[in-house]
Amino acid sequence: MDLGLKNIHVLVTGASGGIGLETVKLYLSLGANVTAHYNSNSKPIQDLQVNFPALQCAQADLSSESAVKSMFDTLTGSPFGPVAVIVVNHAIWTAEDVPIIDMTIEQWDHTLSANLTSSFLVCREFLRHLRIATEGVKDKASIVLIGSTSGKYGDKDHADYAVSKSAMMYGLTTTLKSEIVKIAPRGRVNCIAPGWVLTPMTQEALNDPAISGPLLAATPLKKLGTPLDVANQIVIVSSSVVSGHVTGQVIFVEGGCVGDILCCE
Repeated sequence: MDLGLKNIHVLVTGASGGIGLETVKLYLSLGANVTAHYNSNSKPIQDLQVNFPALQCAQADLSSESAVKSMFDTLTGSPFGPVAVIVVNHAIWTAEDVPIIDMTIEQWDHTLSANLTSSFLVCREFLRHLRIATEGVKDKASIVLIGSTSGKYGDKDHADYAVSKSAMMYGLTTTLKSEIVKIAPRGRVNCIAPGWVLTPMTQEALNDPAISGPLLAATPLKKLGTPLDVANQIVIVSSSVVSGHVTGQVIFVEGGCVGDILCCE
């Protein structure tokens, strides 16, 4: 099936590994022109560029307002043209378990800035550039935010992460879907919320039977998610051809696992 993504300029943030890199690969396989954003690690993207001329990379600290503006200004003037689809995938997660009672304001502020405020900045700048884009770009406009099951169920000892994702899923997504249409009448905003996914970031934890055992027991499909499982949903929901009447939705990719921390990435 043709998803209508050929030659569409897609920006994927946090594209250096895991879900982000798999998403970049999938868009490229469908003929999209892809900008892969990174903050500090460009090697996986540069390795991919060798075989994909439709891939370019962009470095930016997305918690910086000026850096986000500069990135979009540069991308609009690139050979790929204005960005039509953004996948807001970047995020940080502190590995150390810290309950709310012991959490510092510095950790709290840092996580919300890196995950939530940065997402606001990316979406805002995208909309500002979309406002002056052609009707062809506006017709394909789509924002896909990456949430987490922790945004619904919480994440014990990681409240900063859970709150940042919850705000993205239920505040930012549902507000943006009503605002984007004022700029692009067919523009859409959706959120993909993964559970535990086999990525380099989670591999060590999932190697522990004390974590993977109960997790699989609580998952009806009896398997862990892969980055491709998530990337498939991202691409599908961003396509105006197959998902042109889908907006404001939070789609969970968690194998049916529901409930507490066991189901949260």
